[in-house]
Order: sequence, then C-alpha cells, then structure tokens
Amino acid sequence: MSEISQISSTLPAKLYIVATPIGNINDITYRAIEILQQVDLIAAEDTRHSGKLLSHYQIKKPMFPLHDHNERERGKVLIEKIKSGQSIALISDAGTPLINDPGYHLVNECRQLGVDVVPVPGPSAVITALSAAGLPTDRFSYEGFLPVKEKGKKDKLSTLIEEPRTMVFYESPRRIVDTIEKIINVLGPDRKLVIARELTKTFESFYSLPAGEMLDFLNQDTNHCRGEFVLMVAGATKDEESIPQVALTTLTLLKAELPLKKAAALTAQIHDQKKNDLYKWGLENL
Repeated sequence: MSEISQISSTLPAKLYIVATPIGNINDITYRAIEILQQVDLIAAEDTRHSGKLLSHYQIKKPMFPLHDHNERERGKVLIEKIKSGQSIALISDAGTPLINDPGYHLVNECRQLGVDVVPVPGPSAVITALSAAGLPTDRFSYEGFLPVKEKGKKDKLSTLIEEPRTMVFYESPRRIVDTIEKIINVLGPDRKLVIARELTKTFESFYSLPAGEMLDFLNQDTNHCRGEFVLMVAGATKDEESIPQVALTTLTLLKAELPLKKAAALTAQIHDQKKNDLYKWGLENL
C-alpha cells in the first residue's frame, strides 16, 4: 500500500505544520496536498496569498488568518477547535512555518497543553540556499533578519566576528546593499559571501564573491538587488582567528586617524593582542 493511500480520509484532531512552496508552485509534496485536502480548517499567514496556492490545487477548505499581530489571541481559538475535534493545518506565505514566520506561540502552547503537533516537511529557503551555495554545510547558524537600525545591525554582526560556522540571513531588496556595507565594516571586505536570489523562481540566481566585490556587483545594476534574498556568510577561518576580526576592525578604524605604529599599540592594549602582529598585519593590509 502506498504512503498516500494510507492517509485516512478523516484526519485526527491535531495541528499539522505544512510546508508550502517558496517559489515554484510545483514544489509541494503529495502528503502536503492530501493533508490540506482533508483537514477541517487551514490557518494561514495571509489568506489571500495562500488562497492562490489552494486554488491551484483545487483545495476548498475554510481559512483562518493567523499572523504576527493576532497569533497569541487567535491561537487560543485554534486550540479550542482542535480540542473540540477539528483537524487544523498551519501554513505560511512560503516555505516551512515558524522559520521566520508566525506559529511559534501556537505550537508552544499546543505542546504545553498536550495537543498533538504533526510536522509535514517540505521546502525551506534556508536549506535550499545552503544546498547549492558551495559553503560548508556540516555546521551552520541561521540568524534570520538582521536588525534594521544601523547600530543594532553592527552590534549583531560584531557578535558573529569569530563565528566559525556558515551564517545564513534573510534580507530584503531595500536593505541588501546596506547590509553588505556593514559586513565589510565589521567582518572585512575579504569575507566570502553567497547570495541566493529568487529561489526556485524564473530568475533564480546565485552570486558568490568576497564582500567588497559583492558590494560593487550589487551597485552595478539595480536588477541585482531585486527579489527575495538569502544571504550566506562564510565562517571565520583559522587564519582570521589568529588575530580576532574585532581587533582588525579596531586597528582599521584607528589607522584612519593615527600612524600605524600608534594604532597598533592602542589596539594591542584594547584587545590584549601582540603589537608586532598587528603592526605587521597593518603593513600588509592597510
């Protein structure tokens, strides 16, 4: 008997976390379609957006809006419906729910109250981007969106200076250039970046360049900054860790105002590094 035919025509009263396509509408599993066809109710981040997907697959089920602004209040309503015997699917605008999308509070409360939560796996922009990026994937760190404000963005990047794992961010077309500029300022122009743009869509593109060259590339053509972005940043290498990037950043900033020898001495005091190593690095790189 096939896996599809084993799915009951009447689903148990549970919360089903259903992944949906991130771009190409055909990237949906048979199981996801069957679950959506059989649940009593579908909770969606944007009912109008998700309605197009459901219409494409001729799925006609009642929909329930669940987004960041109403999740805590409306989530309780959904849990009561499940307790009364209804099966409910949770979907987001694209990809796997809860990965930078609403649903955490609902799932967390379901777990606390003993309501079963069933994952129905499928597309995820993070994993899709990493799989084709050419960066190490044995260990990685998903960081979501960086803060919008300049100080917050710099502060967050500063905490990741010595992170050895590949780092994955989401970014908007309006802020991608600013984010690359901040990466150059904090992590350095040589840090390798990979941008995945418009994943699984017609104009899907991957760009792989050092941060400094990536900024030039994005500024060459406004088309390079269109679409939805997954930004991947190579982790710090052992060579970079021998002199922490935060110390190199300090030295670079001080060198703009002071002679290299003095800048190296001050940086050594601030970060407890060897003055001669900093001075040598400055001669080679500044």
